[in-house]
Amino acid sequence: MKLSDHFTVEELCKSQTALRFGINNTPIPSHIDNLKYLAITILEPIRKEFGPFTPSSGYRSRGLNKKIGGSSKSQHSKGEAADIEIIGVSNKLLASWIFHNLNYDQLILEYWDEKNEDPNQGWVHVSTTLDCRKSCLQFNGKKYLPLNL
Repeated sequence: MKLSDHFTVEELCKSQTALRFGINNTPIPSHIDNLKYLAITILEPIRKEFGPFTPSSGYRSRGLNKKIGGSSKSQHSKGEAADIEIIGVSNKLLASWIFHNLNYDQLILEYWDEKNEDPNQGWVHVSTTLDCRKSCLQFNGKKYLPLNL
């Protein structure tokens, strides 16, 4: 099912872990609505700016989220979040572009360390809702810190 010009439900629900463990990762209708909003307001503008990409993680059913050790409050389980890495684009640059150009709920530069010279370390978590908090954080593998972009 198409969510937007370039993203589908199947693409945002694909999970090797779900397949491997026989976990149903099918979203309910309200979560599909959230995925559509995410695709239109977040993923499409990113694609327009940086070119084609496939989110590394999108929707996660509660069962899948629990299996991978995700937060019980994860916006992935509501269809409101995606994790993104774009080949050839620094994750910090991607996070900065989202920060300055999109209306996001939560933006997290995951597993990023300023001292590490690798621009592709970690990934970018981004979520959206109708009432966005504009929370911007960095996670270094141990703790969440404010992210100044």
